[in-house]
Amino acid sequence: MHDSATIRYSQKDSLSPIQRLQAYGQGAPVDRLPCVPIVGNTAARVLGVSVGSLRNNGKILADAQIASYRRFGYDNIRIFTDLYTIAEGMGANIRVLEDETAFLSEPAIQNLAEIATLRPVDPRRDGVLPEHIEAVKRVVQEVGHEVPVTAALTCPFTNASFLVGAVTLSRLVLKDPASVHQLCKFSLDSALAFAEAIFDAGGTPSLTDAMSSSSVISPKQFAEFSFPYLKTLVDYIHSKGRPATLHICGKTSLIWDKMADTGADCLSIDNDASLLDAKHTIGHRVRLMGNVHPSAIMLQGTPEEIRRAVYKCVAAAHDNPKGFVVASGCSLPTETPLENIDAMLDAVREIGYPVTAGLYDECLQQQKEDSNAL
Repeated sequence: MHDSATIRYSQKDSLSPIQRLQAYGQGAPVDRLPCVPIVGNTAARVLGVSVGSLRNNGKILADAQIASYRRFGYDNIRIFTDLYTIAEGMGANIRVLEDETAFLSEPAIQNLAEIATLRPVDPRRDGVLPEHIEAVKRVVQEVGHEVPVTAALTCPFTNASFLVGAVTLSRLVLKDPASVHQLCKFSLDSALAFAEAIFDAGGTPSLTDAMSSSSVISPKQFAEFSFPYLKTLVDYIHSKGRPATLHICGKTSLIWDKMADTGADCLSIDNDASLLDAKHTIGHRVRLMGNVHPSAIMLQGTPEEIRRAVYKCVAAAHDNPKGFVVASGCSLPTETPLENIDAMLDAVREIGYPVTAGLYDECLQQQKEDSNAL
């Protein structure tokens, strides 16, 4: 049952992802740096199915993610279709198109008087959450012995924006902070319930909090409305003996210290931020992950441009004190060419780890060019 996956990494890699991550975490020799192109709905293209078919069918979602992992040989499978799965279970109206990523059509409530009607989700019953839990189970059963399996979990502040709408939430942050905390508390209860179901299925939650970006709210607002709920989620993940990875989109340099204060073991750095700066600021506290541009490079670039982008990331962060994972800066666009994902993995394999001596000068040159451009 596992032959095709075994052949994949035995031909191009000498270690399975779990073996690599365990050895890397212990400071033991590894064949290459861990690499995670953050594949979401691109998996539909690998399997040859529509994007819409992934969201509502745990078997198809699992088959697509397994096919994608076996196609590329990356180091983490992440069950993900869109950010709205928890909010939908709480009453938000989500528009699902046949072959595009779903989007928010209408928030769960139309006025603040309805906040009291909100209820935390039951992930085994509400919306598409049962299908995503089924996908986690199937992926764990099939390849969980060789690759970590995670499921994207939308964090409370971001989920709150889907309950009342982003514009309304932005107004409430300034005018009615108590209502924001109410929304975040309901969202936290839902997130904890979903996290428990993910663990029961054999996976690990992967935290994503797009609206907590400094591109959206101030560092002070992050500290008030995002941080406490993120800290609770990270603590819960740690209580299960698992590491926590946190991704916040956009500009985050002003909140890196607070992100590390959550206790997260790894911070996924968006392409809007500098890996080099992140290493100097918080690299002694957390593992870093990132940050090849998902659209300008992974979607639109050539394999050689992707190779150069990977080199720049490696040059910036391969010596991060707490470790480094080569990754895209955010989820890949659905139409990312499959050969471009191959190019990312092949560049990481070419560099090796420790960084191949003959290639080290090129990495340093890429780092110098990157610094000069800042």
